[in-house]
Amino acid sequence: MAALNGAATDLKSTFLKVYSVLKSELLHDPAFEFTDDSRQWVERMLDYNVPGGKLNRGLSVVDSYRLLRDRTDLTQDEIFHTCTLGWCIEWLQAYFLVLDDIMDSSHTRRGQPCWFRMPKVGLIAVNDGILLRNHIPRILKGHFREKPYYVDLLDLFNEVEFQTSSGQMIDLITTIEGEIDLSQYTLPLYRRIVQFKTAYYSFYLPVACALLMSGENLDNHVEVKNILIEMGTYFQVQDDYLDCFGDPKVIGKIGTDIEDFKCSWLVVKALERSNEEQKKLLHENYGKADPACVAKVKALYKDLDLQGVFTEYENSSYEKLISSIEAHPSKSVQAVLKSFLGKIYKRQK
Repeated sequence: MAALNGAATDLKSTFLKVYSVLKSELLHDPAFEFTDDSRQWVERMLDYNVPGGKLNRGLSVVDSYRLLRDRTDLTQDEIFHTCTLGWCIEWLQAYFLVLDDIMDSSHTRRGQPCWFRMPKVGLIAVNDGILLRNHIPRILKGHFREKPYYVDLLDLFNEVEFQTSSGQMIDLITTIEGEIDLSQYTLPLYRRIVQFKTAYYSFYLPVACALLMSGENLDNHVEVKNILIEMGTYFQVQDDYLDCFGDPKVIGKIGTDIEDFKCSWLVVKALERSNEEQKKLLHENYGKADPACVAKVKALYKDLDLQGVFTEYENSSYEKLISSIEAHPSKSVQAVLKSFLGKIYKRQK
């Protein structure tokens, strides 16, 4: 714990120190007899997959807890425990991404080759995903077993994992190769995929962890959950918009939703607004890797003024979210929700 001195000054470096502590504990877990080879494998796998992202989900546990307690100066113990829960979310994210990349036959993730495409890894990555998943209860047991909310934490992670993998299933069975059918892409289907696949673990889970640590009962915070799920939906709509209209230099990747036949908010809106001729153009060109087909779809999006439709959606979503947040009786909960919304409103990447 001495490693955490000076924590308030630089949250990210403190957060990364906690990663090193947790990694070391996992590499010396007494439940398994490690060989040198297996320990090196797990360490390399963790370093490659867990800390490489923006760490927003994990860091927001710490931010949310601070705002809920209305204190900037957390104790060493509180900092360590909030960071630890944040890392459990990053571990969950790594587990989803390692397996998701295999399912999607992806090539790159976070600017480097997907883990399963690394030399000597291949489908061993499936088992690595299972290991990442199993590290979470090991970490929780090691640091929260004596806490009154320990069982609630286990329940929370299990439930969110179930919701996310069920959302992934809807997404996968909607885009089965050789059964491409645009007519099933509707707003209700889109919302279900997004809520379950993204919103629960990316938006609700960090705040729920902070609420449990603050001694709150999650059953009393259903409205907070609903607001965060709406926020997660708005976040994904932005993501879909940026995939097509964002600047690749700013967002750090070239969007491929059109080529990949994704159930994107843009294609759902295009189908809603198209006449028969435009629908025919979409059916003929959507989901094809040919750059000419992609260009036709993008031109149609412009003709249908989807940029204007998105701006309208963004403004009305923001207003709705703000009024839901301000209706919440607790000022500290309002602060948490506004902090989340502030990070994503009108983002460019």
